[in-house]
Amino acid sequence: MKTKILLAEDDPLQRQMIAKLIEKQPGLEAVQASDGRVALSILEECAPEEIRLVIMDVNMPVMGGLEALEVMRRKYPRLPVLMLTSSHDTGHVVQAMKQGAHDFLNKPPEPERLKVSIANALRVSALEKEVTRLKKHEDGAYSFANLIGCDSGLSDVVKVARKAAQSDIPVLITGETGVGKEVLARAIHGQSGRTGKPFIAVNCGAIPENLVESTLFGHEKGAFTGAIARAVGRFREAEGGTIFLDEIGELPLDAQVKLLRALQQKEVVPVGAAKPVHIDARIISATNRNLEAEVAAGRFRGDLYFRLNVLQIRMPSLRDRRRDIPALVQHFIERCAAADSRPLKAVSPEALDALSAADWPGNIRELENTIQRAMLLSEGKMLEPADFQVSRLSAATLQDNAMSAQAGILRLTDDKGELKSLAEIEREAIAFSLVHTNNNITRAANALGMSKSTFYRKLEEQRQKAER
Repeated sequence: MKTKILLAEDDPLQRQMIAKLIEKQPGLEAVQASDGRVALSILEECAPEEIRLVIMDVNMPVMGGLEALEVMRRKYPRLPVLMLTSSHDTGHVVQAMKQGAHDFLNKPPEPERLKVSIANALRVSALEKEVTRLKKHEDGAYSFANLIGCDSGLSDVVKVARKAAQSDIPVLITGETGVGKEVLARAIHGQSGRTGKPFIAVNCGAIPENLVESTLFGHEKGAFTGAIARAVGRFREAEGGTIFLDEIGELPLDAQVKLLRALQQKEVVPVGAAKPVHIDARIISATNRNLEAEVAAGRFRGDLYFRLNVLQIRMPSLRDRRRDIPALVQHFIERCAAADSRPLKAVSPEALDALSAADWPGNIRELENTIQRAMLLSEGKMLEPADFQVSRLSAATLQDNAMSAQAGILRLTDDKGELKSLAEIEREAIAFSLVHTNNNITRAANALGMSKSTFYRKLEEQRQKAER
């Protein structure tokens, strides 16, 4: 996967020389144009953000660089542009900088000067993108354009989500852990009439059972021991906006009753309050559980399920949208580089093939963690297969491992009464934790007192042993 740089230069010899200098750098590819008009046509034909940088001569026939720069700044305001000139006319320099050029180079550019300018421009561009993303995150202004991917599975999701954004009906987003359910919820909110209003995300599985009601609906001062001040609760914090209830299947039954009332009556009763309080917040919920099965088992209220499930959107797993992996890898590399002030790195074709072929049981969240680790540990200019540790455990392998946990009871001895090895006990404990948490990697790791990275590493070790 290479970073494309658009090079607009009317002199064929100069263009070829500069293109070779660009492509000497790992992970860079030069897309050539003979003048400004051709350069603009290429930009229009390319996918959004496919071209990451423009290097353009000031003096060209048909359309010069300064004229093309003016159009680019208007149509592609975040696209960095480096200007080239064979003259020493300071007027061109001043005009180009006023129009938003990132840097100015004399022709022919010195190789090291060109290398540094390209690296700086790409780094600044990545930082600006991250700042924009964080601002949208903070302002509740995410949009479907912020979703990364072109796979048909994601396209189908976005079609339904766009319709969901046009009304205030409750939406239930389902899918495995780490597939990006909250990101989709933020996009629905950002494209709805509530954009710019609060988006309050609540992880229902992380709230202590005795604090669920107070956390969601608020409490009065002195309502219970430790209530030293009044709290409005997450529903009222989301007034006018959207409340996102993640891991909704983790809510205890008594809290489900009160949530049902909030949905039906559009009001909540804070703990210790005498009167209900009206609320105006759209509800989007998410789960990695099969709520229909939970209803059948009596662990989730059927009436609440039907209230939440007016429109259901299932997010596909990462292994079902492999075509999106290259774009996601590039996105996470840029985010990591911007957040940690690190240089951008390219990914070798072999590494990208390995990443695209992995099963990713932790989905997009696991991919992001993998990229962050590789960016931290890699010492080369390009990320190679050795820089990544990816889990190729398939769902079938996980199921086979789970069957080894005997009826949910972990035993220290085998069928002959001999003491099992610690490694075998650990394997069965991990397998059982996945069954017990419905393949929720986060909950399984927490239950065993491990970090997610340690949990994934142990899964990978088990896979490698099984293949020997």
